[in-house]
Amino acid sequence: MKKIIIVGAGGFGRELLQWIKDINKVAPTWEILGFIDDNTSALDGVEIDYPVIGTISDWKPKEDEEFALAMGSPALKRKIVSILKEKGAKFATVIHPTALLSEFAHYGEGFIMFPYSKLSCNSTVGDFVTLLSTPIGHDNVIGDYTVISGGCNIVRNVEIGKDVFLAAGVCIAQDIKVGDGAYLGLGSVVLKDVEPGKKVFGNPARAVPGGK
Repeated sequence: MKKIIIVGAGGFGRELLQWIKDINKVAPTWEILGFIDDNTSALDGVEIDYPVIGTISDWKPKEDEEFALAMGSPALKRKIVSILKEKGAKFATVIHPTALLSEFAHYGEGFIMFPYSKLSCNSTVGDFVTLLSTPIGHDNVIGDYTVISGGCNIVRNVEIGKDVFLAAGVCIAQDIKVGDGAYLGLGSVVLKDVEPGKKVFGNPARAVPGGK
């Protein structure tokens, strides 16, 4: 049995710990070691049963260890993956038992799929994508490091680039393209393409004045 270490001991990391436990209840998969975080006090005063066992910067990955990435920022995920991969780290895919995954869906390394999320037929997500409790419909493409928060709705034939952040409750209409590095704000309803690096909010979603 592989050992697993959660990278990041914030709220996301504590949630991810529970999802890994849920997987182990169905089929013993990992021996949980705990968290690594450069803030070694991250769990002080928090009710939890696994500790911070070291820092990201100092950790030396071992052959029998896998890492689960628990960070909500695409840029931070990309940075931490680079640091750990240079040291030989291997990243786990964590798919909750309640998630719905089509046999004709495809995903990359380090995919995190929260409870009651869905990845439908002929949709593809890249490496280190985080999918909270959200359905992704058919024939969509999601780029590397993108974060899709809970309560979003992505229907069909949507193309989302790399390093994109979708806040909770975002709804994207069919046939939309979202460029690399875009930020879609809370509850945005996206009815037209979003250019790379743009921040959009509202219903219908519009670019933030002065934003990229």
